[in-house]
Amino acid sequence: NAGDYIFYTDWAWTSYVVFSISQTLMLVVGATYYLTFTGVPGTATYYALIMTVYTWIAKGAWFALGYPYDFIVTPVWLPSAMLIDLAYWATKKNKHSLILFGGVLCGMSLPLFNMVNLITVADPLETAFKYPRPTLPPYMTPIEPQVGKFYNSPVALGAGAGAVLSCTFAALGCKLNT
Repeated sequence: NAGDYIFYTDWAWTSYVVFSISQTLMLVVGATYYLTFTGVPGTATYYALIMTVYTWIAKGAWFALGYPYDFIVTPVWLPSAMLIDLAYWATKKNKHSLILFGGVLCGMSLPLFNMVNLITVADPLETAFKYPRPTLPPYMTPIEPQVGKFYNSPVALGAGAGAVLSCTFAALGCKLNT
């Protein structure tokens, strides 16, 4: 369910590990694809910047409709994309190093940066009840945060899962060019 609900703050907060993995997938596949397509370090960061701008536009559209500023979360892609670029540049444009090092760095860092971002949000669940959205049925509105239910740290779980899975995502992004 990472498609329609991905940028809604309450969903990102209650399903943080899934949010982290889906964001990592979106960033790593696209960034490695464009990075290996152009061969120019910095392309991953440029890709993340474009995604960030599009998200800010969507956030502005919801804000213009009367929803609060924190209704949409803008994921923090840029620092993780910079790490992908750095891995590619530091290893002299080695695709295998990009997959291994870039994938692990991005997968581990993205949940950390996004949690710092989500901590600044006032109260995502209160917002979910005050401003129900037309695309989400009322019975799916989050009732309680699920982040601490089974694990003490969703950041650690997201970073661990991301570090393992993003190598596969990076390999997919590289493979799309061959």
